[in-house]
Amino acid sequence: MKSSSLLILALLAPAPLFAQQADLPPVDQVREALEHSPAVAAADARVDVARGGAAALNVGPHEVTLQGTVSRRRVDLEGRDYQEFDATLSRAIRLPGKASLDRKAGALGVEVAANHAEDARHQAALSLAELWYRWLGASARHRNAEQTLANLTSAARGIDRRVALRDAAALDADQAAAAVAAAAARLNDAAATRDRARAELAATFPDLALPAEAPDITVAELSAATLEGLAADAVAKSHDITAADSESARQDAMARRSRLDRIPDPSLGFRAFQERGGQEKGLGVYVAMPFGGGYRKALADQAAGEARAASAEAAVVRREVEAHAAGDLAETRARLSAWRSAREALRRSDAAAAKTERGQQVGVIDLADRLYADRLAYEARAAEIDARVAAAHAVTRMRIDAHSLWID
Repeated sequence: MKSSSLLILALLAPAPLFAQQADLPPVDQVREALEHSPAVAAADARVDVARGGAAALNVGPHEVTLQGTVSRRRVDLEGRDYQEFDATLSRAIRLPGKASLDRKAGALGVEVAANHAEDARHQAALSLAELWYRWLGASARHRNAEQTLANLTSAARGIDRRVALRDAAALDADQAAAAVAAAAARLNDAAATRDRARAELAATFPDLALPAEAPDITVAELSAATLEGLAADAVAKSHDITAADSESARQDAMARRSRLDRIPDPSLGFRAFQERGGQEKGLGVYVAMPFGGGYRKALADQAAGEARAASAEAAVVRREVEAHAAGDLAETRARLSAWRSAREALRRSDAAAAKTERGQQVGVIDLADRLYADRLAYEARAAEIDARVAAAHAVTRMRIDAHSLWID
């Protein structure tokens, strides 16, 4: 009974919108690699800096001050020396409203730093995705060049046998050998690009375990509604927007704090003194009240300007994020469409190359026509690979921006 209930619950549980793709590294490995990124570590350290600043604002800048003098006075007419001292213990007191604004500014500073830290993870994830697809694309192009070289090598061997049997001209053998040499050059070039892409990925994210061979690239063909939802989430969950809004609120709190600070904080304390060797003693209250002037007014005006600038910058950031999300949505739609067209072109090009190969083998089609068909097939495969990489990368980038892949 218990097992059947668990089975029913499992069947009723909603399936995840995005399953683990075979061409992407495991999520836990990616997150570990992101956490070890120097940029992420630096951003996390700045959160600790902001927490320290918030704690300082919470307790305030004022501390207890002890001031005193010890002196020896001689009265000639009396012929005596007197030991005297004067001591004042005081502390400045924040006027009402200042402490709450300091605490608010400190808390908002922590929010800003925390959102910048999350955005650092976001940027690291985007960098990893770019390097990952660069490696996958270079590896796929290398496999394409390798397959083309193998096909042309096999064809060249067949031509050589036919030349030996006087069934083909020596010119055909030269043309086939030239095609093999060109394919070998393309293979070596593709190998260099592939090896560089892997080396850069491994050096940038050394904690990410790379497979021996790059997996085949797959494209998650998402519905129009899903793509639009990802674009909307990219705006709603943007740490850039949240950080900019928090910074605007922090600057506003600091501006209000500067206006209040035009009235300086008074200092209160106690004063004790002894004169004439103890014949005169005193204990009293100490009060010091500075008077604000043009300097404090200028600082308040500066803080007000910074608050206005931060508010405008927050609006700029929101528009930039919205424009970026809209651009990614439009590009991803176009990339997916281009990949579908390239996939259809590849299917037809492969079919044409296969027919040309059979025709050349039975002698109804010239070798030059076959080599041309093979070249077109190679270029069609390369174009499909490029289109597939671009489409897969675009979808992955949208998922990262929407926080549905690798980051929360």
